[in-house]
This record gives sequence, structure tokens and C-alpha cells, in this order.
Amino acid sequence: MIPNTRVTPASRREFLATNALGVGMFALATLLSEEKLLAVPKNVARQQPEFDLKPRTGTLAPRAKAMISLFQHGGPAHMDLMDPKPELSRLDGKTYDGEIVYSFINRASKTLRGSAWKFHRHGECGTEISELLPELGSIADDVCIIRSMQTGHNGHEVSIRYMNAGIAGVTGRPSLGSWITYGLGSESQDLPAYVVLTDPGGHPVDGVHNWSCGWMPSTFQGTVLRPKEPRILNLEPPEHLRGEPQRHSLEFLRSINERHAARHPGVHDLEARIASYELAARMQDAARDALDLSQETEATRRLYGLDQDETREYGTRCLIARRLVERGVRFVQLFLGGQPWDNHSNLQAALPAICRRTDRPAAALVKDLKQRGMLDDVLVHWGGEIGRLPVTEGDAASGGRDHNGQGFSMWLAGGGVRGGMTYGNTDEVGHRAVENVVRPSDYQATVLQLFGLDHRELYYLHNGQEQRLVVAGDAHVVSDILA
Repeated sequence: MIPNTRVTPASRREFLATNALGVGMFALATLLSEEKLLAVPKNVARQQPEFDLKPRTGTLAPRAKAMISLFQHGGPAHMDLMDPKPELSRLDGKTYDGEIVYSFINRASKTLRGSAWKFHRHGECGTEISELLPELGSIADDVCIIRSMQTGHNGHEVSIRYMNAGIAGVTGRPSLGSWITYGLGSESQDLPAYVVLTDPGGHPVDGVHNWSCGWMPSTFQGTVLRPKEPRILNLEPPEHLRGEPQRHSLEFLRSINERHAARHPGVHDLEARIASYELAARMQDAARDALDLSQETEATRRLYGLDQDETREYGTRCLIARRLVERGVRFVQLFLGGQPWDNHSNLQAALPAICRRTDRPAAALVKDLKQRGMLDDVLVHWGGEIGRLPVTEGDAASGGRDHNGQGFSMWLAGGGVRGGMTYGNTDEVGHRAVENVVRPSDYQATVLQLFGLDHRELYYLHNGQEQRLVVAGDAHVVSDILA
């Protein structure tokens, strides 16, 4: 169902700014929508809108039911990872004669820098992948590597907002996860539809804008789980309150609340808060099961790298992501603290380090979904907001690579995407996308179609105007990568 008569609820921005990140707040927002208690402008003569998370279908045949986005903040160096450039290696140390836009002019150079790492062919498809990503090589036949991504902007925030929310540099817009849950709801009424798994090291660059619901109701906000245990606080009551004491306490509290509500009829927020306790409890019961990794076999834990210090943390979050979509969560997004792929210096050490941390868990997620028969229905995304320049920044020994939004790589797996292929190309040194260019608007249109949503029809009425995720009029679905 494509929404076509929805109106914007009254703003509660200050309230949401301090309360929108918890499971309890999510429960309140969900309850408000289910009970039709969300506020709307008094002068709108439309039918009362419904903002709920009950499962819906789009107008197209869906291929994907859920999505896991492994967002790689900072700009992975594509020519060192997934986009081999033998000509760049041949010209190593030579002066580049093309035009370059630098982000850090004081360290800039035009000296071409070939990759220090070897590429090898993998799988039956023979896709060339760097030795830095051996585990990605092990799933080469299941992934589609897009080598022609382009934002046209070199900055982090401007490109992140383009990739994640549809317009370069503009804040306050709903993210991709919000749009998908707005259009389709969720297959689970006991867990949030959109879950965010952040890094113990802190939020990513651009912070909470990454999972904002913008001007949509908070029902569609990304629900952030704590980056360390316990991931949701207070799931278990104190021992002396468990069982019958807790049941009697809740019943007593319910009776008091019902009497209080009867004395204040029509106070919707009060009614919602009272009823939200039951919904929050239901979510927390389901969350306890979803987050209990002790149910996993030792083989699965090793697959994700939980037995290794370097991969344990990221592997844990990848495994949690699988358990969440397995239980009906629609959209899960993993973020890294800061921007660890932003290798302006010390490329020789920094790039292998972040690869070792993320490569095994990311590949394990695809393998695990496949062996459980889930990969056909779950779309996995791996990629950042920009790439890197083919020239060196600083000196060759201790330097790195500057930003490059003119061409970079990412990969997709499952959810209706063809595996074992590459799509598009950058030029001979990896600077610019020159063949089958894919912009964020094209990527978003493609993802929406995989979920059965037409990017031209999915909109939200805000201030009386139709707002869309995909605003570029020439945006297109990248049909060549669809299975």
C-alpha cells in the first residue's frame, strides 16, 4: 500500500530530541499510532491519518522482506579493496594530469599512488578482490560489487545525507530505514521495525542524523540499542519482585492509572503513556530472546569471529542483526564509531586494521543468512559515503588518500540482487565513475523496488507538500543488478 492521504502530525521535536532513542519511547510512539492518538493540525479537513507498523505491501512484487545495512563511515579506498587498477600501479609515482578537487590542500599532491596490496580472482565468477578482504572473496559468488558509485561531493556529511536521506547536505529528512518502515510497516509487533546498532567507540560522524525520522512520526525513528551489554537496561525485574509480586504490582498500577485516566478524559498522551507499559513489556520480552546469543552454536559464534579479539565486537553486532531480521525486524543498520575508513594518513597500517575488524563478520552474515535460507529475502548492504583519490596525500610512506566522491565502490547481496557480478567502472586510475554511473538516488530507487515500493509513488505529506526519499527526476532503478 502506497500512502496517499497522509498528513504531518504536529511537531513534538523538543520532546523527541531527548526521548526518541529508547525502547520505551518507541513503544509510546507505536501505541500512539495504533490507538490513533497522534496529533494532527486542527485545520486539516482530511480523514484521520494512520501511522502504524502493521505489515503492508507495496504496488510492486517484492523480493526483499528485510535489510541489513553495514555502513562504513569515512570512505573505503576502493582502488585498494574492490576496484583493481593495474594502470594506477603502473603509473605509481608519476604525476597525474587530470583535474582533482582536494579536501585538504595543504597535504595535497598529484603523485599517483598504486595499491600496495595484491588482487586475486575469487569464486566461479572470478571477481577480483584485494588480499585485504579475503572473507569477501569467499562470498564473491553471492555479492554484486558496484564499482561506479558517485555522489559528486567530497565531504563526509554532505555525501552521507545524500546516501542515507536522499538529498546532499540537507538535515532533518527521514533516513532510508524510516522510509521503508513507513511504506511497509513491520512483520513483528513485538520488536522495533527499525533498529540501529552503534559502536562502543561512539556515534558515527553526523551522529543521530544517520537514523532520523525527520518530519515523520517517531514511530519510524531508528531505535538505538546500547553498544554494550546490557543492550537494553532493566529487562529483568529485581529478584524479590519476580513472579506473583510483579503481576500483582502491575495489576495495582493498572487500576490506579485507569482511575486517573477516567478523571482526565481526552488527554491522549496520558492514555498513551499508561497503555505503553504493556507494549514496552511485550517488546522487552521479545528483545531478551533476540539478544540472547547463548542460543547460538559454537560453530556460528566462530563463523562471526566471536572467538577473536579483533572481530568479536563487530561480529556480535552482525549476529544480533541476523537474529533481529529473523524475528521480523524490517531494517537493521550497523554503524562504526567516527569514520575509521577516513585514511588521510598511515594508510599502510590503518586500512588493514579496519579490514581485519569488519571483513570476517560481514562475510559471515551473508554465509549465515544463506545457510538458513534467508538470503533470498534479506538484502545486505556494505559501503560508505565516498571513496578515496588515486593520488597520495602527504608522503608515500606515512601518508594516505584524500576524499573522493566522484567514484567509489560498495556491495550488495541477497534480497533479489544478482550475485557473482560487478557493475560499472571507474576510469583507469579509479578517480571518476565513467561507466554505468550509480548515484545515491539510483541506489535508493533500486532498494525501494526490491521491497515492492515504487520510488515515484511513495511519498509523505509534509506542510501540504508531497515529500519523497528519491527527489532526482532522472533517478532510475539499476535493473541490470537484479536477479
